[in-house]
Amino acid sequence: MSARIIDGKSISERIKAELAEEISSLRRARDLTPGLAVVLVGENPASQIYVRSKNRACRSIGIYSEQHTLDAGVSEQELEALVRRLNENADIHGILVQLPLPAHINARRILNGIRPDKDVDGFHPVNLGRLLLGEPCLRPCTPAGILELLVRSNIPTAGAHVVVVGRSDIVGKPMANLLLQRGEHGDATVTVCHSRSRNLAGLTRQADILIAACGQAELITAAMVAPRAAVIDVGINRLEDPESEKGTRLTGDVKFAEVAAKCSAITPVPGGVGPMTIAMLLSNTVQAARTAGSEE
Repeated sequence: MSARIIDGKSISERIKAELAEEISSLRRARDLTPGLAVVLVGENPASQIYVRSKNRACRSIGIYSEQHTLDAGVSEQELEALVRRLNENADIHGILVQLPLPAHINARRILNGIRPDKDVDGFHPVNLGRLLLGEPCLRPCTPAGILELLVRSNIPTAGAHVVVVGRSDIVGKPMANLLLQRGEHGDATVTVCHSRSRNLAGLTRQADILIAACGQAELITAAMVAPRAAVIDVGINRLEDPESEKGTRLTGDVKFAEVAAKCSAITPVPGGVGPMTIAMLLSNTVQAARTAGSEE
């Protein structure tokens, strides 16, 4: 058996094309251009790469983006003041503070200071509460992207047993809540596993859809997966590899080759969930602009 590869890059490109059309319509109908402000603190190389890719993606579909780069020694009060200014800027519909922040800054306090209607990461308690209640909100980007992958790959969630490995606030918990919602693209039976779960392999083998978001390289092996399962790999890990030109290789939380030989469908790393996270950030920015425009 050879798994169908779920191409997140291809699906994300289709979503971006749809968003570009919507942005053109917003400009024609309301003279409205969605605006995103990205705040980068310090010189973390990975964060710099992520921010560049987000800015590039914005420009490619017609979102106005601006970047605010602050020194790593910036005070929490200065960062809060910047967030307040962006909250009041009518041309900015989405605010993204790139994580991680320096240790002396309370990241939760900063994220909670973003207005919920501009919280395009979907991390504000108001948006998470609305998600739990099944109300319209800006949804966390990675879980929303995973759901889009499933929907656009014709992998039904209704009645499916979904096992999520990982209970983070960014992926595991909101993913479980999205899948539990009543109605289309929900109605799943969800099991959430974590580091204290007993008999992890026994639980993962029950999954019709297995979502690996534990942050542990190649934890999920073929022995832990049912032949019928669709496997979504959220992990991004860099391992030493003497045979690679760079001396390292990128891998997910799933042992890809052996699991792909057994399961029904699987996302690769890279090229699976990653592009979808950025696509959902763009989608949230357009949603925030659309909502703001209708209220003006």
